Amino acid sequence: MIWWRLAGLATALAAVLSFVLTSCSAPPGPDPAALEASAAARILTIPATSPEKYRGMIDQKGWRNPYLIIKTGGVALLDPDNHEERLLKPEELAQALGNLPRSAWPYGRVVAVTENSVRGPGDDVAIRKNRALVAGTLESMHVLIHWIAPA
Repeated sequence: MIWWRLAGLATALAAVLSFVLTSCSAPPGPDPAALEASAAARILTIPATSPEKYRGMIDQKGWRNPYLIIKTGGVALLDPDNHEERLLKPEELAQALGNLPRSAWPYGRVVAVTENSVRGPGDDVAIRKNRALVAGTLESMHVLIHWIAPA
């Protein structure tokens, strides 16, 4: 008779413990694929590029759209107002561009992209890999790339 009570008590404790553990666990984080799709959707609301707005630029110092610098450790998003770089992993690029305000795209859906010209031994492979990832991301978002030769 006592073992029935103990079994019932153990079952009740297991149920309470299970409830406590599941209710205390953190909610699942946002789905990266959903975030990227959301960022791509926001980018698609920006009008297509207007090459006549930037085609005549002699130097790129006046560039007002997003400006990316491909580096060995990822890709840097340059802030044109204060010239600060924000280093991103290639998989963070879509979200970062999607979070930019519409005013950051005066030329339409186009970004300037260059490569870091300061390189050490073996950096070429990492830069080529990041360049391919960046190009693929931008192409999938229907963003034109304005390639700039490294200085």
